[in-house]
Amino acid sequence: MTPEPARPLDDARTLDDATRALDVDALIDDAETRIVVCCGSGGVGKTTTAAAIGLRAAERGRKVVVLTIDPARRLAQSMGIDSLDNVPRRVKDVDGDGELHAMMLDMKRTFDEIVEAHADKERAEAILGNPFYQSLSAGFAGTQEYMAMEKLGQLRSRDEWDLIVVDTPPSRSALDFLDAPKRLGSFLDGKLIRLLMAPAKVGGRAGMKFLNVGMSMMTGALGKLLGGPLLRDVQTFVAAMDTMFGGFRTRADATYRLLQAPGTAFLVVASPERDALREAAYFVERLAADDMPLAGLVLNRVHGSGAAQLSAERALAAAENLEDNRIVDQGDGKEAVRSSPEHSATPETSETPTEAPRPGQTTPDPRDAPDAPAGSAAPEAHETHTDADASEEQLTAQLTAGLLRLHAERMRLLDREQRTRDRFTSLHPEVAVTEVAALPGDVHDLAGLRAIGDRLAG
Repeated sequence: MTPEPARPLDDARTLDDATRALDVDALIDDAETRIVVCCGSGGVGKTTTAAAIGLRAAERGRKVVVLTIDPARRLAQSMGIDSLDNVPRRVKDVDGDGELHAMMLDMKRTFDEIVEAHADKERAEAILGNPFYQSLSAGFAGTQEYMAMEKLGQLRSRDEWDLIVVDTPPSRSALDFLDAPKRLGSFLDGKLIRLLMAPAKVGGRAGMKFLNVGMSMMTGALGKLLGGPLLRDVQTFVAAMDTMFGGFRTRADATYRLLQAPGTAFLVVASPERDALREAAYFVERLAADDMPLAGLVLNRVHGSGAAQLSAERALAAAENLEDNRIVDQGDGKEAVRSSPEHSATPETSETPTEAPRPGQTTPDPRDAPDAPAGSAAPEAHETHTDADASEEQLTAQLTAGLLRLHAERMRLLDREQRTRDRFTSLHPEVAVTEVAALPGDVHDLAGLRAIGDRLAG
């Protein structure tokens, strides 16, 4: 079944007949926009895009917090902050009347905060000290994505910022961010968890008797599979977390509904490469299926050329001609044959046969010849000068041919990117698009983020 088109926002202006242009400034200036989620596959520039949008919104008067889950910590460096942690830090040197705060998700600390907030002191200490909990909170599959959802819900409930920009986790699939709450709910509702919770629900000696009599074979098998100490750690953890499981599901459901609310806008970030845009198309369809508001596509790191009128084919042909020392394009349809031994002779330089002297005629002595006029070059010097010119011309031709080949490669890259983008827009013409030109280097300061913001705004 083909999903419905993603629910677009009303802030896109028409670019041409095939593509709608995304107006990023209209999106972030709208006071009704409270959450912007940047999502996409790994390595496409989600972190930089999120930071640039946050900075631009702050400098246009919004009070913004950017939540990143990027382990490389480039965001902190670009914003002039020594380090980011689980607490929002204000960014200095932001122009305008707004504010920009940034934070990095600490997965384990967020999990600890949930336990401390929803359990009494004794139960919280038992949970935090449990070895199984420590492993779960540090690296259980999907925990990072779920904790990102938890932190988003916490930030929104505080109502301290009027715009939250979320950089989704660098997962293998962009869908992990949306799937995490359901996966955790499935885990908490699973048969194994219910089995391990049974003794705690019965309670005390009766529970132990029930466990020993009714499930001795099952726990024996689990003990062999997991190991006795690990099984006891899991049972202790489940018993302590029993009253909190419902809260996890409730908050996950509430955050999921928050992502579907009109004040949320999803930006799918991709590079103009086949795999990245395939993932972007899949995510667009998933957002549509889940009825989540899609603002548009940010096509990042798009290449360009200042000499696009010179095609790759013409550039390669010219390079080959230069390298073969044959024909050069003189412009206006004129062609000339480059100098070669068979074309270099002229009547003035052709050798004339010397007549043999007649009988009785003496051969002139070269020493009797008149001196050459002052300032004339010797034949040897003339030949050396000609060789130097030819060598310089050959070097110039080689360099020019190399540049032409580089230009041909760039034009082929542009053509490939355009075909990939056209394929996406033909499949999803309803999705607004903004293109961000590739920068010559990495972004490492606020000036770089501003440059990205200018490109985002078109």
